[in-house]
Amino acid sequence: MTLPETVHTLALLASSGAQEGEHGTSPNPYVTGIGAFLALMALLWITTRFNRDR
Repeated sequence: MTLPETVHTLALLASSGAQEGEHGTSPNPYVTGIGAFLALMALLWITTRFNRDR
């Protein structure tokens, strides 16, 4: 496959996903926020366990 063929194929793939009337589902922002908060709290807890004074 040559470079122009590759570029053409990639352009077709990119344009096929953005046609009118087709909307993807986005994740619930509350679930995303709570998940990020919990992940950060877990990382904070792990970090504080390693930084204890002995």
